[in-house]
Amino acid sequence: MKRVIIDHFGGPEVVCVVEESDPRPGPGEVRIRVLASGVSLSDAQMRAGTYLGGPKPPFTPGYELVGVIAELGPDCSRSQVGDRVGALTQWGANAESVCVPEQYAVPVPEDIDPGEVLSLVFIYMTAYQMLHRAAKAERGETVLVHGAAGRVGTAVLELAGAAGLHVYGTASADDRAAVERLGAVAIDYQHEDFLARVRELTGDGVDIALDPFCGSMALRSFRALRPGGRLVIYGRQNTIVRGHKNWPGVFEWYGGTALVALWGLLSARRRVLAYRIQKMRIPHQDWYWEDFRALLQLLRDGKIHPVVAERLPLSDARRAHELLERTAATGKLVLVS
Repeated sequence: MKRVIIDHFGGPEVVCVVEESDPRPGPGEVRIRVLASGVSLSDAQMRAGTYLGGPKPPFTPGYELVGVIAELGPDCSRSQVGDRVGALTQWGANAESVCVPEQYAVPVPEDIDPGEVLSLVFIYMTAYQMLHRAAKAERGETVLVHGAAGRVGTAVLELAGAAGLHVYGTASADDRAAVERLGAVAIDYQHEDFLARVRELTGDGVDIALDPFCGSMALRSFRALRPGGRLVIYGRQNTIVRGHKNWPGVFEWYGGTALVALWGLLSARRRVLAYRIQKMRIPHQDWYWEDFRALLQLLRDGKIHPVVAERLPLSDARRAHELLERTAATGKLVLVS
């Protein structure tokens, strides 16, 4: 089988593909023949060495996959060979065959495009759980979304609309129309002060702010909250620039994020919540299953529209990493086996 390997930290040039024998599932594991796996900013951060808790080289990237169970390991009781499943792997998905714990393999209907389902496994799941599990959003509340034209940002806008939330989204002037088409009030972060604009639009701030940048940005996002508001921090986007580690961004992320976390602890009226999809799944796999079914229903109802930007063969994994920055707002990059 083919498998993507990163043998040292760096830019897209460190991505290569090797051939080796299929893995064998251990106790409680299933071996999945991969139909599609994703390439995301998280993979680029792992490749560059900026992902918090990420693997050390050599490793295989790939945060999510959709495939067919090809083999059951000992002690598997729920799955059958031939079942179509999705799995959140965090890394390891960019291969033709992957072993995962049976409990992490969620059933996927065969009539839905695997490339579309990939976005539900990770991107839309992240957006859904930030709104409904972390922030516990209620109909009618207001939400500030940074990076509203990006992949997670777009997912948040669609899910917020389905949940009856009022959304303000920061984006560039070029992306204003795309953000507004999804029902949000666009704020041009290049020419407007988002904090002043939020206060102008709302009077006392928003109920929820979702911030994938953290660092000093999170301090200003916290100030955009009204009393009772919740800031959800969930990313490290400024720690990578043009595909490589951005050391100033790394230091700024740690300093600003620590300060806003402390501010949240000291505040009696506003909260800071850190969201990581893997951390939430460990104690709440039942939530992941429940939320995945909810996302499938929203997809069938036409309320969310995951977009595949491009499909590439697994052997073109390096090309997919080269395309990441320029496809940030156009959809999911998918590797097909």
